[in-house]
Amino acid sequence: MSRFADTVTTTCGYCGVGCRLEAHVVDDHVVSITPAHDGPANEGHTCLKGRFAHRFSRHRERLTTPLIRDRRGGELRPASWEEATDLIVSRLTAIKEQSGPDAIAALASSRGTNEDCWVLQRLVRAAIGTNNVDNCSRVCHSPTSYAMRRTLGLSGATGSFSDIDHADAAILVGANPTEGHPVVGARIKQAALRGMQLVVIDPRTIELVDHAALHLAPRPGTNAAVMLGLAHVLHRDGYVDHDFVGARTEGLDELVALLADYDPAEVERITGVPAADLERAARIYGDAAEASIMWGLGVTEHRYGSEVVQLICNLGLMTGKVGRRGSALLPLRGQNNVQGSSDMGALPDTYSDYRPVDDEPTARAFEARWGVPLSRRRGLTIPQMFDAAIAGDLRAMYIFGEDVAQTDPNTAHVIHALESLEFVVAQDIFETETTRYADVVLPASSFLEKTGTFTNAERRVQLVGAAITPPGDARTDFDIITGLSRALGHDMGLATPADAMDEIAALTPNFRGISHARVGRTGLQWPVAADGTDSPTLYETAFVREGGRGLFAALPYHEPGDAPDAEFPLVLITGRRLQHYNAGTMTRRTGNLELLDGDWLEVHPDDAARLGVRDGQRVEVRSRVGRIEIDVRVTERIEPGNVFTAFHFPEIRTNLLVGNSADVNTSCPEYKVVAVAVTPFGEEPAARPVLGTPAAA
Repeated sequence: MSRFADTVTTTCGYCGVGCRLEAHVVDDHVVSITPAHDGPANEGHTCLKGRFAHRFSRHRERLTTPLIRDRRGGELRPASWEEATDLIVSRLTAIKEQSGPDAIAALASSRGTNEDCWVLQRLVRAAIGTNNVDNCSRVCHSPTSYAMRRTLGLSGATGSFSDIDHADAAILVGANPTEGHPVVGARIKQAALRGMQLVVIDPRTIELVDHAALHLAPRPGTNAAVMLGLAHVLHRDGYVDHDFVGARTEGLDELVALLADYDPAEVERITGVPAADLERAARIYGDAAEASIMWGLGVTEHRYGSEVVQLICNLGLMTGKVGRRGSALLPLRGQNNVQGSSDMGALPDTYSDYRPVDDEPTARAFEARWGVPLSRRRGLTIPQMFDAAIAGDLRAMYIFGEDVAQTDPNTAHVIHALESLEFVVAQDIFETETTRYADVVLPASSFLEKTGTFTNAERRVQLVGAAITPPGDARTDFDIITGLSRALGHDMGLATPADAMDEIAALTPNFRGISHARVGRTGLQWPVAADGTDSPTLYETAFVREGGRGLFAALPYHEPGDAPDAEFPLVLITGRRLQHYNAGTMTRRTGNLELLDGDWLEVHPDDAARLGVRDGQRVEVRSRVGRIEIDVRVTERIEPGNVFTAFHFPEIRTNLLVGNSADVNTSCPEYKVVAVAVTPFGEEPAARPVLGTPAAA
C-alpha cells in the first residue's frame, strides 16, 4: 500500500521546460515529488528544483492573510479580505475618477497560469478601462516574440524539444541549459553523446562546451556580427537552399548585399572569434541534414536582441532548416509560463494571439463578449510604467507575482518609481523586496495550490493540478482577481479556470480547440484547430506572415549600449545558478539554500592578477548606476575582460548595476552587457550607498 494519501499530476512551476510532475501529498502537505513518466517535455526526468524544491509551499513565512499599510513608511498589519478589497476598490476608483483609467497599471505574473493571466488582463481592460498591463516577458523574451512574429509569423518555437533528438547538428547561443533548463540541458548532452554536432556560442565556458564539437566565445554584445558571419559563409560556400528560398521566402537579395561586409576576417575583428572557427561552425550547420538552433537570454537581453533573433532566423531560412523534424528554432523560455502570459494578451499593445489593441474587429469581438467598451490606446510597457510613476502620470500599480524591486534593471530607479506611486497592491506568496513598497499585500497561491494551464517553451499547453490548498486565509490567484473585478463592478461570470479557458478558446483563434478536457495528460501545442488537432511543428508548408513567406532580415551589427571604457573596463554578464530560480523567492525557502547559500563573482585568473584580487576575497563592483559587494571566485570558465554573477540573492542586489540600456524594439533590458569596475572591498570610497537590506531566507 502506498504511504501517500494522494498523488496529483501537475506541471512544474519553475522554468519553461514544462516538466510533468507527480506531487505526493499527506495531510495537505507535499511530502515528495517524482517526475511523471508520460510527460512529453521531460519523459520521466526532472531537475533538483522541480523534484526537491517544494517545501516553500508550507514555509513559515508564507503569506496567510491580507496585509495593509495604514501610512507610507508604516508597518504592514493583518486585515480581513473585506477590508483589503474595500480599500483597493476605493483607492483605484478614486484615482480613476480623478485622473482617468490610464493612471493605473498592472503586471501579470509569468509564474501564474494562463487563466490567471487572462483574468488579470481582463480586469485591467474591462474593469479599469486601460491597456496598461504587461508581464515579465518584457525583460526576457519579448525580443524573441517580436522577431519571430516579424520573420515567420507566430510568437513561438517552430518545433519541439524532441527535435533535439532528431538533429544531426545544433547551435546553442547565449543559453546555459544545464543550469537554467536542466532537463533540456541533459537532452542536449545525450544527443551530443550520440553524435550530434553541437556548436556552443557563449562568452563563458559552460558545461555543454565539454560536449561540443566547437565553442565560439564572442565579445559580449557582438552576437549580431557572429550571425552575419555565419550567414556570409553559408551563402559563400553554397549552403543556400534556393528552391526553398525561392518558393517560401523574401528579402534574400537585401541580406546578401549586407553580408559582403561580414567576411570571417571582419567578424573576427569585431567579435574575437577566430575566422577559422566561424567557418567551421557554419559548415557544421550547413552540412547537417537536420539542424536546430536554440537560444536564451544571452541573445535577447541586449540592446539589439530582437535584431539578433531575426538574424538567427535568417540561418534557418537560408538553408531551409525550418518546418522539419530535427530542424527547429527553439527559444529557451525562462519562467514556467512566460510564453503563456504573453499568449493570453497580458501585454500593453496586444490581445491574445498578439492581435493589436487598435484592431477594430478584434476589439469589437472582445467588447461583445465582455459587455463593456474597450480602449484602443496602447498601454505602457514596464519601463514606461516606472518612468510615468516618477513623472506623476501613473498613480497606482497592481503587481501580481513579480518582485520588480529585485529582478528588474536599475533597481534604484525601480524603487524610486514604487515610492512615487500613491497606491501599490502586491499579490504574492511571500513578502518580497517589492512588498516593502506596497500599501496592500494579498496572500496568493503557489503552483502546487491551483488549477489551470501553463504553456511551455515549445508552445505546449499543459494542465496544472492543485495538490494542496492555499495556507491560512490565502486564496488562489484566480479567485483573488475575479473577486476583485466583481468588486470593481465587472463580474466576469467565470466560476472556474476551466470556464476561463473556454472563453480563451472562444476569443483566440490559435486556442480554438483547447479545453481542459482536451489538454489531458500530454498537452496540446498551439495552434490547435477546432477539432483538437495541434501543431508540434510549425511552417511545414507555409509561413503565416501576410503572403505566406518568411522574411529575411538585413540588419547590420551595432555596438552594445553599455560598452566598457577606462573607468569601467570590465563587462558584467548575469545569469542563473542550477540550485536557484530567478529572485529565489521559492528556492531560498527550501533545502536548496543548503546547496547554495550565496553567490559570487566569476573572474578570470588574468583579470584577478591585474586587479590584485584573490579567490574568496570581497570586492566592490561599480557600474554607471550603482554598486554592490560580493566575493570573488577565480575561474577560467569566464573569458578575460568579462565577469559573471547571478541575481538570486536580495542581499547582493545584482540589478543595482544594470542601467537603462534596452532592446531597440521591445525595451527588454540589456542585462548581459554592463560595463563595471572591480576593486578590492574598502580600497576606494563607495560611489553610492548600497540599497536595501537582506531579505529573510
